[in-house]
Amino acid sequence: MNYDYDILFVGGGLNYAGAIIAARGGLKTALAEKNMGHLGGTCLHNGCIPSKMYLEVAETLRRSKHDHFDGALTLDMAKLEAKKEALLNRATQGITAQCKDVTLIDAEGQVVAPHTVEANGKKITAEYIVIGTGARPFVPEGIAYDGKEVITSNDVLNMKQLPQKIAVYGDGAIGLEMASFFAASGVETELIWRHDTLLRQAHGMISANMKMQLESLGITLRPQSSIQSAKATDKRGVHIVFEDGSEHYVPTLLVATGRKANTEVVQTAEIKVGAKGIETNEKFETTLPKHYAVGDCNGKIQLAHAARAEVLNVVRRILGKPAEIIDMGRIIKFIHTLPCSYATVGKSKTVLEKEGVTFKESVVPLKGLPFVHSHDGDLGVMALYADGEEFIIGGEIFSPYAEELIATVAMAIAGEMDAATAKETILAHPSFSESLEKAFLRL
Repeated sequence: MNYDYDILFVGGGLNYAGAIIAARGGLKTALAEKNMGHLGGTCLHNGCIPSKMYLEVAETLRRSKHDHFDGALTLDMAKLEAKKEALLNRATQGITAQCKDVTLIDAEGQVVAPHTVEANGKKITAEYIVIGTGARPFVPEGIAYDGKEVITSNDVLNMKQLPQKIAVYGDGAIGLEMASFFAASGVETELIWRHDTLLRQAHGMISANMKMQLESLGITLRPQSSIQSAKATDKRGVHIVFEDGSEHYVPTLLVATGRKANTEVVQTAEIKVGAKGIETNEKFETTLPKHYAVGDCNGKIQLAHAARAEVLNVVRRILGKPAEIIDMGRIIKFIHTLPCSYATVGKSKTVLEKEGVTFKESVVPLKGLPFVHSHDGDLGVMALYADGEEFIIGGEIFSPYAEELIATVAMAIAGEMDAATAKETILAHPSFSESLEKAFLRL
């Protein structure tokens, strides 16, 4: 059969990285995206890039409140938002330039039949189709989202002024990061969540220290509080009714209860869609051969670096290049809170205990170290795990720059390093990494 293209990507998030490689590899390549101004996807425009930019600004504000500084800083959200937009526009232009050998189709694509995508009423065919349509904020039933008083993270990143007070509903990555941002920026902040503890999958010491960190930022914690309904009112702000019948009012409610895979792109029964997203095998191939789903829309791991790894893995395989099965457990996960962030890779203590695996644990609290104290890391914790043969199988870090420090652990796992080899590594002093060295030495 003669196809219009060798490969067609539906969705312009991290899919663009695969499209560039496919085109460079000699494939006739197209990419359909419903909003070319959003090329680069959620991470670039509504997620990790702007949110981390905002958190860096908030960290400056937090540090400025130390008593060795005189005066006070205030955040001009309008200027920050404009600076953010300028940064994202430059990045989008750069991505577009890299796609010079890719046919960009400015339209929403839907897979309507095998090897067939419909866009703008026109059917386009390709031998291979890669779906990467991402996810969107999930708003639970009973919460009346309006984009003004009841908002999601998308709206936060377009704010031109800070609210006086905000309640954040949800204790996942978005909820913890946004609560940290607002509190560090001087906004009266509440964190509402359904369970009794934070970071339930993390080491117990890290979970407890995260709670203390949020409290030190001045955040009011409302655990075991499930919202039954929430709706903006004319005079009193957002009216919240909890499942126990109690009521609460806040000026602004940020709903951070996770993200839902965008699966509406699938309009053919030959591609199966499950509860979490488009179903795929370990090679990210759907139930229809030569049709793939990568990134958030397949419901495996909703992280930008996972999406990039997945689409590049698919393209390498299509190009006939070596492409090993990705071990999803080796993908770094992290939550950027202030001043300590949480990062993990491999198996955590909670997972190891649940699986009944024999393991050795090394835990190093950071409190009391001069360098750590001077960088507000006293609540920090380094935790490493090795199996019965002393190979490193996981790690959890709670400290400033945790998302950078965890790379050492990730490479140790990928390189199948044992504890004896890791102990030979001499890391810098003074630094946070020297505490990681101590954790290796204690395995």
